[in-house]
Amino acid sequence: MDIGEIRRLVKLVESSQIDELEIHDQNFQIRVSKSRSGVTASAGYPVYTLPYPPPGPQPFPGAASGAPVHEAKVEPLPGAHSENIVEICSPMVGTFYRAPAPDASPYIQAGDDIQPGKILCIIEAMKLMNEIEAEISGKLIKILVENAHPVEFNQPLFLVEKS
Repeated sequence: MDIGEIRRLVKLVESSQIDELEIHDQNFQIRVSKSRSGVTASAGYPVYTLPYPPPGPQPFPGAASGAPVHEAKVEPLPGAHSENIVEICSPMVGTFYRAPAPDASPYIQAGDDIQPGKILCIIEAMKLMNEIEAEISGKLIKILVENAHPVEFNQPLFLVEKS
């Protein structure tokens, strides 16, 4: 079992109602369990504890430089009055942040013009800060998610009027 598979198991336990997951094989044994202090993963011995982050926005180490950049999925808004109104959806599960740090200005505001490549927000997933970029040009009509709230894959984040 490689580190990627272990991370996937930790994420599974963390994001579900499962309290503990244990897997036995001929070559290894791993147990991932939730506790009030965080998620504990153990492969035989020793035990590693991964604490949950405290509630509320946290500083984004590495968000300004070297952070992965992801492009958000763009979908037309069903039943919209204008065919130019589209939703920009989350490309991943994580925590939505409007700014690169708690004390920094948001990347964008309602009414701002956006272009492809413009950073719209950050989504934190497994302690990695992922900058989300626009794929279209237009005017930001509405931000659909509150800062520091969890988002799901393909959840609408923004409404944009394409130009």
